[in-house]
Amino acid sequence: MAQLQSHRIEPIGYVESPYPQKFAVPRQPGLVTAAVASIRLQGPYAHPDCVRELSTFSHIWVLFLFSETLASGWKPLVRPPRLGGNVRTGVFASRATYRPNGIGMSVVPLQGIRHTSSATYIDVLGSDWVDGTPVIDIKPYLPYAEAIPQAIAGYADSRPTSALTTVFTQEAQHQLGQFEAEYPQLALLIEQVLAQDPRPAYKKQEHQNKVYGMTLYDINIQWRVENEQNIVMSISKDF
Repeated sequence: MAQLQSHRIEPIGYVESPYPQKFAVPRQPGLVTAAVASIRLQGPYAHPDCVRELSTFSHIWVLFLFSETLASGWKPLVRPPRLGGNVRTGVFASRATYRPNGIGMSVVPLQGIRHTSSATYIDVLGSDWVDGTPVIDIKPYLPYAEAIPQAIAGYADSRPTSALTTVFTQEAQHQLGQFEAEYPQLALLIEQVLAQDPRPAYKKQEHQNKVYGMTLYDINIQWRVENEQNIVMSISKDF
């Protein structure tokens, strides 16, 4: 039997998401439901025929490339955040971004499909993609074939939880009001992202009271962790 040595894969489109940088992106899809994203299909893949009947499905599988880490290559052992960032597992026993072919997959709720003269947009919720992520395929989610309630998930057998709650300082609340019209769910998005505790897993104890920064859309957010709370200190935009 002939063995395939290589095969060229090209993006069918790119993601438009609230996450302009890798830091603070949820580690799995569906954890931050306020994150609205769109997959912009381009070229021949933007033809309306390509998504005919797709809207009859509630969820879709999205296959994509970990473009932020492709250049770094891969290793046989990785350190999953769910294990504290210090325990190593095999790369194929993880969902690490540093993979032999850099391919990721996410199942997300389908919200709608839009067509323009040059592109087709597939709107989804709860994405875990950096803005600009290349998408290489889309498939409908089939509950009868892919929902397995009795499945065992090893060290990731339950949804990740965090004891941290989020509060906004008075200044941050005032700043939040300035962006409410443009980003109506910004407060909820910030709360849900911080609830995932995006700090490096192996450095959380070292960084008590350290000021962190992240960007959502084009908004800069600064916060610190104090007494098991995320304290949002400032919300601003570079004009």
